[in-house]
Amino acid sequence: MDILQKVKQFREEEERLKWEGTFREYLDIVKQNPQVAQTAHSRVYHMIQKAGMTEKDGKKVYHFFGDEIFGIEDAIERLVEEYFHPAARRLAVRKRILLLMGPVSGGKSTIVTMLKRGLEHYSRTDEGAIYAIKGCPMHEDPLHLIPHHLRDDFYNEYGIRIEGSLSPLNMMRLEKEYNGRIEDVLIERIFFSEDKRTGIGTFSPSDPKSQDIADLTGSIDFSTIAEYGSESDPRAYRFDGELNKANRGLMEFQEMLKCDEKFLWHLLSLTQEGNFKAGRFALISANLLIVAHTNEAEYRSFITNKKNEALHSRMIVMPIPYNLKVSQEERIYEKMIKESDMAHVHIAPHALRVAAIFTILTRLKETKKKGIDLVKKMRLYDGESVEGYNQIDIDELRQEFPDEGMDGIDPRYVINRISSAIIRKEVPSINALDVLRSLKDGLDQHPSITKEDKEKYLNYISIARKEYDEIAKKEVQKAFVYSYEESAKTLMDNYLDNVEAFCNRHKLKDPLTGEEMQPDEKLMRSIEEQIGISENAKRAFREEILIRISAYARKGQTFDYRSHDRLREAIQKKLFADLKDVVKITTSTQTPDEQQLKKINEVIARLIDDYGYHSISANELLRYVGSLLNR
Repeated sequence: MDILQKVKQFREEEERLKWEGTFREYLDIVKQNPQVAQTAHSRVYHMIQKAGMTEKDGKKVYHFFGDEIFGIEDAIERLVEEYFHPAARRLAVRKRILLLMGPVSGGKSTIVTMLKRGLEHYSRTDEGAIYAIKGCPMHEDPLHLIPHHLRDDFYNEYGIRIEGSLSPLNMMRLEKEYNGRIEDVLIERIFFSEDKRTGIGTFSPSDPKSQDIADLTGSIDFSTIAEYGSESDPRAYRFDGELNKANRGLMEFQEMLKCDEKFLWHLLSLTQEGNFKAGRFALISANLLIVAHTNEAEYRSFITNKKNEALHSRMIVMPIPYNLKVSQEERIYEKMIKESDMAHVHIAPHALRVAAIFTILTRLKETKKKGIDLVKKMRLYDGESVEGYNQIDIDELRQEFPDEGMDGIDPRYVINRISSAIIRKEVPSINALDVLRSLKDGLDQHPSITKEDKEKYLNYISIARKEYDEIAKKEVQKAFVYSYEESAKTLMDNYLDNVEAFCNRHKLKDPLTGEEMQPDEKLMRSIEEQIGISENAKRAFREEILIRISAYARKGQTFDYRSHDRLREAIQKKLFADLKDVVKITTSTQTPDEQQLKKINEVIARLIDDYGYHSISANELLRYVGSLLNR
């Protein structure tokens, strides 16, 4: 289907969704679907809920944010459960400005943008349908037409609470156009749109000397005063400020704490009472969610100023820290690269992972917990299994520094340095070493990195390089093993047969001769020694393996060499140890013979087909691993 056909379909769908009728007809809709009369906060909460939620390790993961926000599930859960949910239930939280606080490039703006785009889409669904008084520039809630003295009766009949008063403009229109007959007032379905300034607004501070409060609350239209005779006539007023246009939906207050004080005063009444002052009118009711964002330094400066206490008490501050998981950081880079003009460049496997390792190390804080260094902490946070530690240890580590993740290297810096590496190299492929080199070179150009930070960061780059060295060696060694999985399975089966015979004090039968043999102690020890199992500890380790196999069997699950982390490591190391000399000779020789050349070509083909390498990056990997093994 071509793009013009899709445009036509969208236009036809929007025409189909349009609705217009009288207030009497609208009440029938309300009776059938009370959700159309929900508050702005409730609408946002139900929109997030509709996208779905799953629980993982006792934590809630909201799918609404899943494709754009990575690694800050705790912060998102806190945002939904501590702000949107109670606000949707009309608790006092809805009378607070939501302030997202965190470091640059941490996801604050992305969260707000997702809420905006989400509301635009949600208002086009049956669940998110929203109706307003036709012709009203503020898209006013039709239920404001119900007189105050009848609202208790309305609640008893419909189960819906009405908050807010009819705006001055609609009050005049009710009398002049409809002769006070609220049942005849025309109502229409509206669709949120930031571009059309319907239900979604954005306010950004500029020069206090030139910025006018009208940007927030609207202004008098002087060209109409002669026609209407007075500045207090609502028809002579332009209700086109961001608070007017964002009514019923969401307003983003960019860099709120940089704003001049007079712009913030209007928020005091709006948050607490749900109304604001504009022109020569009574207070104007507005129902909208105000989301602001700022960094930690500006927030600290703001709260130390006593003049800001009233506004500070009307805020809910949600810290949005950096992601602290290596695997999620990789996803952030992949997303940023996909959105850029770099998508055609081949980035070798593990290049982004190595960059992520460096970045996460800059964000972590040294723990006082004995035996855990930053690398172990990084692995634990990323969900890797580290011997001797469990979920309780991870929870204790997270509680040790509640502000962890509020500083460190930001994702934009990493993407900038990857871009620099691509431009400098001028080839269609870059690898992990190119990325690390570029990250290192860029430290001198980063304006906020102190000399002390630079020394730490250089050390983190060295750690990331060591991590990559291990990854690279394993990658090449795996590629050298023909049918690696089959080899690992054969070795494990052989080991387990011997372990079972050893623990049960049985003998093994030779599959060819049928002759009974003692368990092969030499084979078992050659595998166990790979992970430092001592002679005294071998029986305990072997019994532990049998217990694990038994547990899997009871659950009807198949045990393989990956089912036990230490056994997997031992099997891999044993295979690699047996193969190391072959790899070393083949990768490092300057003039390979025909057999070696054939092997190299096979390995390169496997790296390309099975591991996602490019011909250039595969050759670079082989040369690098050859140099590592010859050191």
